[in-house]
Amino acid sequence: MTLAQTPLEVDYLIVGAGAMGMAFADTLLAETDATVAMVDRYAQPGGHWTRSYPFVRLHQPSVFYGVNSRELGTGLIDEDGLNAGLHELASGSEILTYFDQVMRKTLLPTGRVSYFPVSFYDGPAPDQPGQQRFHSVITGEPSAVFVRRRTVDATYMNVTVPATTPPKYTVAPGVRVVPPNDLAALDNTPGHYTIVGGGKTGIDACLWLLQQSVDPDDITWIVPRDSWFLNRANIQPDSGPGSAATGLEAGLLATLDAQSVEELFQRVEASGGLLRLTPDVTPTAYRCATVTVAELEQLRRIKDVLRHGRVRSITRDGIEFSGVTVPSQPDTLYVNCTADGLERRPTVPVFDGARITLQAVIPCQQVFSAGFTAHIEAAYPDDVVKNELCQAASHPGSASDYLRYIIEVGSRMSRWGADPALLDWLSRARSVVRVPSGLTAEQAGQMSQFIELAKAQLEKLLDGHP
Repeated sequence: MTLAQTPLEVDYLIVGAGAMGMAFADTLLAETDATVAMVDRYAQPGGHWTRSYPFVRLHQPSVFYGVNSRELGTGLIDEDGLNAGLHELASGSEILTYFDQVMRKTLLPTGRVSYFPVSFYDGPAPDQPGQQRFHSVITGEPSAVFVRRRTVDATYMNVTVPATTPPKYTVAPGVRVVPPNDLAALDNTPGHYTIVGGGKTGIDACLWLLQQSVDPDDITWIVPRDSWFLNRANIQPDSGPGSAATGLEAGLLATLDAQSVEELFQRVEASGGLLRLTPDVTPTAYRCATVTVAELEQLRRIKDVLRHGRVRSITRDGIEFSGVTVPSQPDTLYVNCTADGLERRPTVPVFDGARITLQAVIPCQQVFSAGFTAHIEAAYPDDVVKNELCQAASHPGSASDYLRYIIEVGSRMSRWGADPALLDWLSRARSVVRVPSGLTAEQAGQMSQFIELAKAQLEKLLDGHP
């Protein structure tokens, strides 16, 4: 097929209509008169949520998630279940409905958005400067779009889910390995369940099985390395104790007082800021997963937790790790929860000529980061300033990254707080990272000094620490 003679002309081409692409588009359209084309491989907006397992929920309050112009959820407090007493957590189906409404009721009605679902981005045209190309997966028809300003890559973070990611270990013939999506559609009852993966998805799979009254003794949980978990009670939108700002402040205070990394973790854990699966196992990882104390109590009912590192292969007789093989239970169903939803991608400049590469500017807060990036694009004059305000941050992996996260967030808030207009925008943004509005210059300066003291102490503690 040949290209249409007259390509579409827009100010921005956004590649990807997942959560980041939608948040960027929403803020850009609200704050500028730009025109936008959005190209996405899926049939509906929402990115990886379109392939999520049926029992998935947010790990953070719904009011923190989504685009700036439209609140997700009702803002209610859960009255029962493992999240009782805390702000509600949207389900996967609620999130997909939400993004569909954002597209249909917010973005498209502006008349400035052209949306191309089930389409693959093919890159810049080699012989036409400023022209980008994509094609429909359904018809194969190629299309061209002339981009006057920038192409926005909203796919760089490479979020993957088990349904689209095969296991990274070998599986012998006859061994049943399924993604968590298949748990809710089993044809027969397995003799045993083995959950492979200790992250958010593994937690969800374990909790779902327990909620279905599966005997904890019928569950094996493979946890390659234990993680510190954030206490969800400290990640709530209300001001005062239990708010996100309070949790950040507590972490900074612990940094000032601690004399070692170990003592720092002990202080944060004692304050209720961090939780761990097993009291006598020191976590070596941190991946931003949040749990409640009630959820943790349920997870601790599972006694058969295998801590031998990553799985290398699964046979009919056993699970092979590096240096050890553990016999498998008869008639085991293995649930693969190893897809990396927070892949540690190399950071690149967010603003680079005709290209914007969306990344987290606050670790683990990709959706807020995308909306923030759109605001910086709309409100600030040049890429030097924009990149200084939007320094890309890697996702955390090790336990020490939690400590770096505290300082990284604090440093960014200190820098952003020195700009009254930006501080005002942040105070109204829908994000876990909240700052008070109306800070005086003196208060902003005091906050900056406090953060610098904590940063210096943390750098001293982390010197030589993995």
